[in-house]
Amino acid sequence: MERQYGWVIVVAGAVITCLAMGAMFALPVYLQPMSDETGWTRAGISGAMTVGFIVMGVAGFFWGTLADRIGARPVILTAAAMLGLGLYLASRATDLLVFQFAYGGLVGASGGAFFAPLIATTLGWFDKHRSLAVSLVSLGAGVAPMTMTPLATILIEQFGWRDAMMLTALAATAFIAPAAFLIRQAPEALSEAPTPASDVVPASKPPRTITTIFRTPQFIVLAAVFFLCCGAHSGPIFHTVSYAMLCGASALAAASIYSVEGFAGLFGRVIFGMLADRIGVKRVIIGGLLLQAVGIYSYIYVSELTHFYLLAVLLGLVYGGVMPLYSVLARDYFGPKVMGTVLGGITMTSAIGMAFGPVGGGYLYDTFGDYHWLYVASAAVGLAAAMLALAFPPKTEAAAPAGAAPA
Repeated sequence: MERQYGWVIVVAGAVITCLAMGAMFALPVYLQPMSDETGWTRAGISGAMTVGFIVMGVAGFFWGTLADRIGARPVILTAAAMLGLGLYLASRATDLLVFQFAYGGLVGASGGAFFAPLIATTLGWFDKHRSLAVSLVSLGAGVAPMTMTPLATILIEQFGWRDAMMLTALAATAFIAPAAFLIRQAPEALSEAPTPASDVVPASKPPRTITTIFRTPQFIVLAAVFFLCCGAHSGPIFHTVSYAMLCGASALAAASIYSVEGFAGLFGRVIFGMLADRIGVKRVIIGGLLLQAVGIYSYIYVSELTHFYLLAVLLGLVYGGVMPLYSVLARDYFGPKVMGTVLGGITMTSAIGMAFGPVGGGYLYDTFGDYHWLYVASAAVGLAAAMLALAFPPKTEAAAPAGAAPA
């Protein structure tokens, strides 16, 4: 029973990520009613989301390191309170700067507290099904746009945007806090259990300090691949709706491309997680990155809505499936003791990569008058990510303690 408790962690983690990410990323549905009521510009309101992304990436490193010291549960409880406070203050704001501070600062900082601590804890509970478990936890983030965003839309229609955001704050905090009490660290024997694989070499004592970790070739390559991966797909994700509309699709039909990608990503997480457990994480990441590059490049030949949907299925499967697997590879390299720090570090680099795509895509469109070079450049970045992934060092394996058993 002790070993099977890891699946409780998976369920609780999926619920927490769904609520937290859904509450944070529902801002687009608030955009029009907020602008209509307050007179704030859409750029100013959207700026809160930009600030949130940056803060989330930096805060993720802090929260991950803190989770290594005090455990995931107190970190998640603190972040849940911060999320609720930030949303509540944002819902009452009458000044744009106050709103940007509350939503971008407090909500953004709380958003960085869920991924690294939850994934690090989950990794400690699993050996045999490690990739699948991590993918299922991340499933919550994939479900969020299909649940929390429609809920926010309904609440706005019934109560107005201010009360809708306030109710979301109360509900998210009320459900995340009890779920957080289910999160607990894995017993030592389970958390130290190694993953048997053919590409394993004996390890010296794993690095423990931040400076030592960040200077290892394992971390450098892992963070660089994650950076390039996110830099490759963020531009196409952000600009594809506009591209589809330029090709003649209606606004509603173009927006539905996102829904198709998100739905496909749910299956991608499960399929890629199971595949990684069978044939190895490194092989699946490299194959997924190659498919991602091919899919992005294919956009230059697309002009019909049906083809946009087909590519949305492919890219949703691929990037939805690949993204959780970087944490599994990190666990193989560094062990459980510093997982929060490592995941916080690579998440911070991925957030920076995500920030380049939308801005770069906008620049290329403004310069050349179309999106052709966005997809060419993004595909090249994706191909570079796949090539760099070939440089992943072999896994390291420390001796497992006596009595260790896989979950």
